Amino acid sequence: MNRELINVIEQIGREKGIDKEILFEALESALLSASRKTLGPADNVRMHIDRKSGDLRVYCRKKVVEEVTDDKLEISLADAKALNKEAELGDELELEQERPPQEFGRIAAQTAKQVILQKVRDAEREGIYSEFAGKEGQILRGVVHRIEKRNVILEIGKAEAILPEREQIPGERYNPGDRIRAYVLEVRRTAKGPQISLSRTHPGYLARLFETEIPEIQEGIVVVKATAREAGERAKVAVASTKRDVDPIGACVGLRGTRIQVISRELRGEKIDIIEWSHDPATFVARALSPAKVSSVVIAEPSEPDGQPSALVIVPDNQLSLAIGKKGQNARLAAKLTGMRIDIKSESEVEAERAAGEGLPPVDRAALMALPGVSPELVEPLVAAGLGSPAAIVKAGPGKLGLVPEVGGHADAIHAAAVEWVAAHTPAPEPSGASEETEAPA
Repeated sequence: MNRELINVIEQIGREKGIDKEILFEALESALLSASRKTLGPADNVRMHIDRKSGDLRVYCRKKVVEEVTDDKLEISLADAKALNKEAELGDELELEQERPPQEFGRIAAQTAKQVILQKVRDAEREGIYSEFAGKEGQILRGVVHRIEKRNVILEIGKAEAILPEREQIPGERYNPGDRIRAYVLEVRRTAKGPQISLSRTHPGYLARLFETEIPEIQEGIVVVKATAREAGERAKVAVASTKRDVDPIGACVGLRGTRIQVISRELRGEKIDIIEWSHDPATFVARALSPAKVSSVVIAEPSEPDGQPSALVIVPDNQLSLAIGKKGQNARLAAKLTGMRIDIKSESEVEAERAAGEGLPPVDRAALMALPGVSPELVEPLVAAGLGSPAAIVKAGPGKLGLVPEVGGHADAIHAAAVEWVAAHTPAPEPSGASEETEAPA
């Protein structure tokens, strides 16, 4: 062993990015394995390479006993006292053994080589794991190396990462040599080394893109509170401002939409709704359903401690399809964004349920508008008073109708018109059977 050995170890350490102490320990272990025939199989022997000179020293541990039965494992008390005056029976002493340089055979040398290579591989794998384990939840840029069963294998520095098919944006196509960005989903140890799993569909990827492209988020002025995605189609992002004079939505959209367009292009044209987050759950739910307009939101606490809260959302009739979205997409994304179960109903549905509960005829605004004396402005007050149809007006009578302030002195006329409308729209009774008075047969 000499200085040349130290130079070789230092060079390998630099090239592989491995701590040279790990290589020294690997070499010591390899030499010990290769020397078993000479030193014996005892596990009380260790080798040490001087880190400066490269000299090799061999040490063994021996137990202090009165009578030695195995000189490879034991030492007499007298001999131990000669080496260390404080030695006592039962102690273990580590002794240096002066050994001449050994001639390692071909098999022994091959064993040493295999041990060193395995240690180097283990150290490389551990180095890669340590490097990327702290990058979970971050964005990495890699080069497409190959495609295996629709899974994309990327080169990321000294490591390889996998982008599974389920984590790819639908419709995307990749070719070897393409440079793409992805979200680090998981880093875990396997028998073949660390496995790095990536994603381009995870909501966290969208949040990280916002942090990358929008300076106000990097500076902490604007905060991404929640994200929800249906990759490749549509996403919702809730943002909030830490300063009153900063518009969080405007900061994310950018001048003429330049900032949000960059993010959308990275996601292959995914449409992104940006909404302002709110501490009030009802307000947050209403905003999450944008671009639909919401009439009211009622929050219901979960019945179980760990249950999911729910929200009943009432929207105008002409906003119902917009609130639900194509194939329910808008409602699903809003539920994911808010973490609530959302039930959406139109105003007419709610009114019909209320009327049915109170035993009232269903609301019929068109029929009300057809009555002489009922203007468009009078329809809603009548509905609010429980007089949402001509049948309801007839049932209530002119007295109750006159209590509606907007009706004024037209109560009798409107009631009479409602009576005529009901009579005209009530089906005639079916004819009964033959008359009891029949002519006798001739």
